[in-house]
Amino acid sequence: MAEFTFYTVAMSRGQIARWALHESGADYEQQVFTWESRPPSFTAINPMNKVPALVHHHGGHDHVVTECAAICHYLAETHPDTGLLPDTHEKAAYFRWLFFAAGPLEQAVVARAMGWEVPEGRSGMAGFGSLDLTLDAVDGWLSANDHAAGSRFTMADVYLGSQFIWGLRFGSIPERPSFRAYVDRLVQRPKYLEGLTIDQTLIEAGA
Repeated sequence: MAEFTFYTVAMSRGQIARWALHESGADYEQQVFTWESRPPSFTAINPMNKVPALVHHHGGHDHVVTECAAICHYLAETHPDTGLLPDTHEKAAYFRWLFFAAGPLEQAVVARAMGWEVPEGRSGMAGFGSLDLTLDAVDGWLSANDHAAGSRFTMADVYLGSQFIWGLRFGSIPERPSFRAYVDRLVQRPKYLEGLTIDQTLIEAGA
């Protein structure tokens, strides 16, 4: 048995977790569904019935991790020799942008895509303010730094970067020079391309 079992749908946020699995060099086997073919038993792993989910078979126990940001950091923690964790001086930025992407940024992008408007005077309650505010915040950082934690790639870039790779590809995030430069850096990574090739092959096969 592999150390990890990865549950995914090929055309989903599972692509983020697969990239993280490849960057970390994790030993994994996959269980691939379509949205229609997810077995009822999957809810025992994730009661939300959503993918991705990761099960770590370790020390005689099965540890379930869901939520892409959590999966990304968990893989970095369990593979500390890969250089994907932040050092002491990078840690503040690493966690700042990892959680910013999982919270305000994703909420703002989804709200815009759904046509949800925050009522006047309620932007503070929404947590993300507005899409423009969230994008301005990331733009300011990426205009001065190549990566989420600063000058080098860490696991935070798998999650933050995935938001921009998808966002620019599908138009849910508008083009800005810092965003395009960031995406161009990330999509050249061999492990990104390795994971993407697997998912594209699955999609083409109708998985």
